[in-house]
Amino acid sequence: MRFAFETPQEHTTWADLLALWQRADEVEVFESGWLYDHLVPVLGDASGPCLDGWTALAALAQATSRLRLGILVTGTHFRHPAVLAKMVTTVDVISGGRLELGLGAGWNHEEANAYGIRLGDPRERSERLEETCAVLTGLLSQETFSFTGNLYRLTDARHEPKGPQVPHPPICIGGGGERSTLRIAARYARHWNFGEDDPDEFARKRDVLFRHCRALGRDPAEITLSAHVRLGPGYRPGSGGRPDALRSRLVALADEGLDLAVIQLLPPYAPEMVGALAEALSQLP
Repeated sequence: MRFAFETPQEHTTWADLLALWQRADEVEVFESGWLYDHLVPVLGDASGPCLDGWTALAALAQATSRLRLGILVTGTHFRHPAVLAKMVTTVDVISGGRLELGLGAGWNHEEANAYGIRLGDPRERSERLEETCAVLTGLLSQETFSFTGNLYRLTDARHEPKGPQVPHPPICIGGGGERSTLRIAARYARHWNFGEDDPDEFARKRDVLFRHCRALGRDPAEITLSAHVRLGPGYRPGSGGRPDALRSRLVALADEGLDLAVIQLLPPYAPEMVGALAEALSQLP
């Protein structure tokens, strides 16, 4: 099993977030780091501060040199895919080809309604995710690209520069919708992220994804399987607590075929959290 970390950029300062990421860039245990894509905090007090994910990611791409990096996951309802494509290429260029392109259908009605952003019902969200995948892969890989969908239309659209990763940064689809999201992941993704850390539910969703892969004639082994792993109550890296529950969940997920554990850290952030977590992970059986 490989390891990554996620630092939701809520209830924190840029200085603290930057310091943690620069320390993590020095720790080989972690292959990638991730932010989230929300306009308000979703894990703590919703009235608190929340930095923009893509803007912060661009700055972190400049401030690091080793980590692969991305958003878990970009809400496709926030941006037209042609605008998102330009953001994707720009961050990929800044990072020297280290970007992972995380995409999801979105879920937070309260957040969307507060800002007057249309989220839509599950069918519309799935359709938007699928059309966004089609537009992004076309723009990022073809000289000109035309597309006619129910939500988006492009005519002889150009997108330059293309970016250092060919044909485009690897797509990560987040979510567990069995009829649509996992089918879209089977078609477009090189990485699927499960947003929970229950081993039994992970295994069930994995099996659905693999069935979609077989229906499309795709080898499921081509897709990296990851899951968000919460540290759990009472354990914080560097606090001196025992990470036994974390270890047991990681072992159970590994037994079900998890490739990449994305450890979710929560603020307040401090660089020493990285070393403490890396030490705990190194003690896994």
